[in-house]
Amino acid sequence: MKFVIPGGTGHVGAALVRWLRPKGHEVVVLSRRHEPGCVWWDGRSLGAWSDEINGADVVINLAGRTVNCRYTEEHFKEMMDSRVDSTQVVGQAIKQAAQPPRLWLQSSTATIYAHTFGEPNDEYDGEIGGNEKGVPAHWKRSIAIAEAWEETLNVADTPGTRKVALRSAMTMSPDRGSVFETLLSLTKKGLGGPIAGGRQYVSWIHADDFCRAVEFLTDREDLEGAVNICSPNPVTQRDFSRILREEAGVKVGLPASSWMIEIATRLMKTESELVLKSRRVVPRRLTEAGFQFLFPKWEEAARDLIARPIVG
Repeated sequence: MKFVIPGGTGHVGAALVRWLRPKGHEVVVLSRRHEPGCVWWDGRSLGAWSDEINGADVVINLAGRTVNCRYTEEHFKEMMDSRVDSTQVVGQAIKQAAQPPRLWLQSSTATIYAHTFGEPNDEYDGEIGGNEKGVPAHWKRSIAIAEAWEETLNVADTPGTRKVALRSAMTMSPDRGSVFETLLSLTKKGLGGPIAGGRQYVSWIHADDFCRAVEFLTDREDLEGAVNICSPNPVTQRDFSRILREEAGVKVGLPASSWMIEIATRLMKTESELVLKSRRVVPRRLTEAGFQFLFPKWEEAARDLIARPIVG
């Protein structure tokens, strides 16, 4: 099959390319940077790249500015525009294709759900965030971006193409600079302890299971709409960090209070929401459809990832 992956130069895209190409699939990566082996696009307007969509089997749009940044007005605009514009133009390319792809997998985020310490959020009964009490007001901006992202997918006029919004949790891959490599590095330095008490839930997925979920959704013609892409076993941040320390053979994990995290994330030019928001999300649609996880538990995933060499 032919897969076209807009925005496929990041860690998730790299994992997909490593997974798909050895199986004999043709994989075309679209990038805003002029990189070897990639087809250039600007993420906003139709161009020569659109020819790759015509006749493709699957489009997996992963484009969007990283959320690993300070939440300034400029960055909020970049996060919103990069997601909405790229989704919109992918829809236009599919609409004009003489042979449109049969499946459009559109990146979304598990962050769309409400901050909660209670029952987990699934695709049927999960509470969309934005109205939680007692959380910073700017967290609502992340929800607004996620909602606009999915709405752009929903209104795209592509009647011949099945559409799935991938509400993905943190994808753990052994890539240099990935979220897992960053967390492992901090853990080895003794900085992998509980954060603000550690009650907040962490939803995650092993990169291999992410790739296998993509294959599963490709084959399941009956699945469309929002699908949570995450492990069925989210854990509290306290347990998440403890397990990572144990699997890495690190004995010390210094705790950090909320005010310490605010200072640290400012110095690291990132945002505290990424570690303070409680994301308790479960993949109900995948599990009901019969998807079997290779790494359903964090212990197994962490052990496997630590044993792998860092890529890149």
